[in-house]
Amino acid sequence: MGNPEVTYLFDPLCGWCYGASPMLEKLSGSGVRVELLPTGLFSGAGARPMDDGFAAHAWANDQRIERLTGQVFTQAYRDNVLNVRGTLLDSHAATLAITAAGPEDPGRRLAALKAIQNARYVDGRDIVTVGGVAEVLADAGMADARELVKAPTEGLLTAHRELVGRGRALFQRLHSNGVPSLAIISNDAPRLIGSNALFGSFDNLLAHIAAA
Repeated sequence: MGNPEVTYLFDPLCGWCYGASPMLEKLSGSGVRVELLPTGLFSGAGARPMDDGFAAHAWANDQRIERLTGQVFTQAYRDNVLNVRGTLLDSHAATLAITAAGPEDPGRRLAALKAIQNARYVDGRDIVTVGGVAEVLADAGMADARELVKAPTEGLLTAHRELVGRGRALFQRLHSNGVPSLAIISNDAPRLIGSNALFGSFDNLLAHIAAA
């Protein structure tokens, strides 16, 4: 199918997006160009306090994702993220970090997303504050992005608004019912690939992309 390009709509605090990460990484490594567009689902008006009800709902959903994908949601994540009150489910800092990772090389955004997801769901680390996510970037070998996140330039903030704006606009245009979502854009006409394709076989995903 000759090096197609796909657009990946996501939020770094979405458990299903974490579940889809191995397939996304495999897709990127196979020669498919993957553009990451955050939708800001859990930022701004979408941010919310981490209360008992939401924590229980998230953990139940996470166990389903783990059974389906093999992606691990650890006890450290449950103890240090879900069961800590007074914190927010807010993806602004994590999304800003992903933007900061790729101003010159958008391919670095996938590595930053993986590092941020692993920090949260495996290590139980803070990725909802600027300080927390900056340290994750530093540990991932992205010291330049760490400094940008800690002291964002106007250029970074503009790029971030533009990236999230593009993600939200495409999400709405596709009438997607959630993230993760994949789209192929040909002749300025986006076509949605069902998110279920991210949780089946890799060959099936490639077939969906080829047919889109």
